[in-house]
Amino acid sequence: MNRKDAVALDRKDVFAKKRNAFSIPKGMIYLDGNSLGVLPKAAVARVKHAVEVEWGRDLITSWNKHGWFHLPQVIGDKIAKLIGGVPGSVIVADTISVNLFKVLSAAVAKRRGRKVILSDSGNFPSDLYVAQGLTQFMADGHVLKVVEPDQVLQSINEDVAVVMVTEVDYRTSHRHDMKAITAKAHENGALMIWDLAHSAGSVPGRLMDVDADFAVGCTYKYLNGGPGAPAFAFVHPRLQKEVMPALVGWWGHAKPFAFAQQFAGAENVTRFQVGTQPMLNMVALDAAMDVWKGVSMEKLHAKAMKQCALFAKLAEERCGKFGISVHGEQDWSQRGSHVCLAHDESYAIMQALISRKVIGDFRAPNLMRFGFTPLYVSYADVYDAVEHLHQVLSKRLWDKPKFKAKAAVT
Repeated sequence: MNRKDAVALDRKDVFAKKRNAFSIPKGMIYLDGNSLGVLPKAAVARVKHAVEVEWGRDLITSWNKHGWFHLPQVIGDKIAKLIGGVPGSVIVADTISVNLFKVLSAAVAKRRGRKVILSDSGNFPSDLYVAQGLTQFMADGHVLKVVEPDQVLQSINEDVAVVMVTEVDYRTSHRHDMKAITAKAHENGALMIWDLAHSAGSVPGRLMDVDADFAVGCTYKYLNGGPGAPAFAFVHPRLQKEVMPALVGWWGHAKPFAFAQQFAGAENVTRFQVGTQPMLNMVALDAAMDVWKGVSMEKLHAKAMKQCALFAKLAEERCGKFGISVHGEQDWSQRGSHVCLAHDESYAIMQALISRKVIGDFRAPNLMRFGFTPLYVSYADVYDAVEHLHQVLSKRLWDKPKFKAKAAVT
């Protein structure tokens, strides 16, 4: 493929017009939407209105007048459409880690007598930390069992209380078989928690179809909600009245403004809220979710897979002789929307690319990670990114002290 071919693909792209909904710096090839999505233009005006009018003029009346109080449920329903939920199954609140603590504690309590929380080594470390913290807090014999990703299915047995897995691996991009793992968990009496951090807005959602019990996910990656945007939690409707998280607060109370001293959880997903939510972040996320109107997740995923495959093929052809190799999953139908390239000097190479406005990120020990977000990444971006990579490698532009100095965030 040459650049003319890439441009021709862009002319036929059903998502080409969606790119105009985002604010992308001129000359930048942004391939890090799997870490922080770009700014939706509509979010600027929405936040400005929230600051100047809702907060600045209407103040506390905005909880009612502008619907602040119910916004976590309103946005939750929008997210539910993308992840395979139903109305009333998703709440937007807090962070992934906080939400995971809530659903994990609720699941463990629901399966009293079982002591094993099963996860895998491809899970994002923070998820494992949450489970470690919960087992230490409970101090009653619960253990976190971590197996290799390909061992999850066969490791589910009647000792397992909860299976806790991230659908798309943050490094390899491998996509777990959600249907098979959930079914095996249920066959053995375990509950299932899915982390959709690299799934929501990336792959077609299937939560209700596979009968998942719980899920968590973030909104600042593919959903473009902004840095630190509130996360979400999914609780299957059949469980919402039966399970109770260990972390509760007044926003999860059945009657929050009755100010009762005894907690009584709401009989729906709102019991998984804790405290007052950040409304400026919420309104930005709400505006970002409106970009998804009319988007087919199947068509979006098909474009992502085509872009991932093209990037990997071009990188190997153009840069393989410089020590570049594609890391992880290469069955493009069984992956998320990012590609990792391995190289001994990955950190310095990535910094050199960033200096040329080709934005990806580095993951230890030796991976360059590139995310393909089909709403705004073009095929020309894919081609041009590999050309920049070739120049950085062929001319050893990465071999400078300034590119080897580690920053706080990689």
